[in-house]
Amino acid sequence: MLTRLVRIGPALPRLLFNQQARFVSQSKPSGAAGSAAVTQLHPAVDQGGHGEVDPYVKNPDFHGFSSDPHVDLWNMRMAFFCGISVALVIGGTFLAYLPDSGGLWARREAERLIVQREAEGLPLISENYYDPSKIVLPTAGEE
Repeated sequence: MLTRLVRIGPALPRLLFNQQARFVSQSKPSGAAGSAAVTQLHPAVDQGGHGEVDPYVKNPDFHGFSSDPHVDLWNMRMAFFCGISVALVIGGTFLAYLPDSGGLWARREAERLIVQREAEGLPLISENYYDPSKIVLPTAGEE
């Protein structure tokens, strides 16, 4: 592989610094090989004045909502108001009221409860989820 690179060595300066020749024909193009314009390929069809009208000619501020300029402007304003303003407000409110996924509040609350229970001399976790003195059980005759 290295021997092949050594053989390219003397020719490398000629390859890098040689100006590429550009061949331009000086003869007039013949009709058979010339390029055809789009109008020659597909001639315009006369539709009797009922052709498609470009909306930008009729309304330079066309937004794509309606052909009527006044309705188009108000539809654009409402679309952008609802799409941007309402989305930002509702989206921001949704993100603000998401639950704490990081667990920072839960950790602070657990540390506060540990300090409180150690100060009161209680175990960190009790065996009863609810305080048994506050649970009202039905008597045997009420069942």
